[in-house]
Amino acid sequence: MTFPATATFGTAATLRASSMLATPRRASATRHPVSLLRRALTLPLMVLSFSLLAGCGQDEETSAARDDAPEKTQEQDRRIRVAMLQPPRSGLNPLTDDAFKLSRWRTAETLIRLDADGDPQPFLATEWEQLDPQTWRFTIRPDVTFHDGTALTVERVVASLTAATNAVPKPRILDGVEMHIEADGENAVIVRTADTDPLVPNRLSSPQLAIMAARAYAQAGHVDPIRAGTGPFVLTDINGTQSATLERYDGYWGERAELAGIDADYVPDGTARGAALRTGTADVVEAVPVSQVALIDPTLIHEVPMPRTNTLYLNTASGPFQDPSLRAAAREALDRGAIVRTVYEGRADVAEGLLGPALAWASELRQPVQRTAAAEPKGASITLATFTDRAELPEVAVLLEQQLEAAGFDVQQEVRQYAHIESDMLAGKFDAFILSRATLLDSGDPVAYMVSDFSCAGSFNIAQLCDPAIDAALAKAGDLPPGPERRQAIIAAEAAILKTDAAVPMLHERVIQGEATDVVGALRDPRERELINEHTHFVQADDAR
Repeated sequence: MTFPATATFGTAATLRASSMLATPRRASATRHPVSLLRRALTLPLMVLSFSLLAGCGQDEETSAARDDAPEKTQEQDRRIRVAMLQPPRSGLNPLTDDAFKLSRWRTAETLIRLDADGDPQPFLATEWEQLDPQTWRFTIRPDVTFHDGTALTVERVVASLTAATNAVPKPRILDGVEMHIEADGENAVIVRTADTDPLVPNRLSSPQLAIMAARAYAQAGHVDPIRAGTGPFVLTDINGTQSATLERYDGYWGERAELAGIDADYVPDGTARGAALRTGTADVVEAVPVSQVALIDPTLIHEVPMPRTNTLYLNTASGPFQDPSLRAAAREALDRGAIVRTVYEGRADVAEGLLGPALAWASELRQPVQRTAAAEPKGASITLATFTDRAELPEVAVLLEQQLEAAGFDVQQEVRQYAHIESDMLAGKFDAFILSRATLLDSGDPVAYMVSDFSCAGSFNIAQLCDPAIDAALAKAGDLPPGPERRQAIIAAEAAILKTDAAVPMLHERVIQGEATDVVGALRDPRERELINEHTHFVQADDAR
């Protein structure tokens, strides 16, 4: 079958990192109720907020109306200031999670993009067909140039995708996937997989599989994205973990960008991001913390359910939670509604499963899960860990400590910035870990997330889970083509995971994005793949009212 070119959505997203190691702490629920913790976190960080905002600068340029009239063309020379949630971990290496920043800025592009339903659509590939169960052919878009002026060729596509397949570690989207790419004439590539894989087009939409110019690979062991993408904005400067600068690329193969450029600042402190929106030092702000929303003009706040689940992962390989009955006790101790009401101030949805309301079909197919009976914890000592980069998670940890200790556990907390806790988290050094996890981050299909987090070979298996029944359920779902049968198999795999209580879903988050009133066309993307694109622009203040 052949898939023709159509007009569709773009791609983009971001997750992770920071610096500055926080000291492990013992947080007593009695000493630190949520209201006091919020004050304790917010007040000291105001000093940091002001210093971060000073670096954002003040843009006093008056907005001009978007119009074709000559006297109003200065509107096209405006730059947009974006406050990003987290700094890069790997110098914006597109083979890492930093790729989602490049995608949100529309500087790096992939062969495929996903539409609002998660279905693959043309991007740098104009069409594709499945030649046999393991072989796909993708036709490459002609007349595309990279930001350094070199041409997009079949050879560049092969080289970029091959670099991703050989990367250590591999991009998550390639977990368990053996993929070989080769040229097929002057305008197409062949993608072969060792096993039948109906999601090859979805996989090729991952920002970590962006097609980059040869200059990006000049240094062994590192991929440099400066002037190496194909998007409407060219990345011209990376200022470490502080900021990045992008300019409009007039040689773009699509529509010319309406903005002159993007000034992106990394503002990991949620209080500072909220202040940037309130004071007008940022035009678009990622991930406004719930605690800041009440302080901000409601017209600047935009909210949408997203495929992101706040989950408690329990270590099944060591410690007290090797015992399924104690995992069941932890599950029953949680009051999800209290977490949503207090920490998220009602701006979240209580979880029924791993997959939330952003996937409407999940709740329609879900059936009750047979659970293990809970045992008495009898003072079992556990370490509960999370990270500070998402402002709500330390508060969630405080409430969970209260609930788990009320059930009979003895709880100690360990809270650090993500960059300094990830390796211990993946090594299974904690009994329990609270994570905000995007369930459709990579492929637009939840099987990739489930394989990564819950299969024996998964690269993001926080719970250290290895269950043959789960692997079999995931294999069945993964072999099916997109459609109703695959969705039913996905829900069956979810049930197999939930049955183990290795992961206890607590709530489904919502995107809370801040936008100045004169910003038009900032993307409110449930998958966190898009933020600014070629159509984003400003309007005159009077027009924005």
